Amino acid sequence: MPLLYETQGDTAQVQIDGELTIYTAADLAAQLLPCLGNTPQMELDLSQVTEMDGAGLQLLLIALREAPKAGTQLTLTARSKTVSETLELCNLLA
Repeated sequence: MPLLYETQGDTAQVQIDGELTIYTAADLAAQLLPCLGNTPQMELDLSQVTEMDGAGLQLLLIALREAPKAGTQLTLTARSKTVSETLELCNLLA
């Protein structure tokens, strides 16, 4: 599953389209994590995520942890109902 990645100025706009599960997390991590540090800001759009499990949640948490280390401010700009429900279930909604 490819990430949709576009750079506008100093901001990378990244969209995950489809599943964020154990079946896709390793591939998504291999695409997303190396992009951290390429731009000062990254907006991660999760509005098109159709399914999310613990592995997908773990990937998001790793990206949020590693982004500042790489010099990137990572922001979740949109969440599908599935993502919101998962974050709420884990008491991670801010």
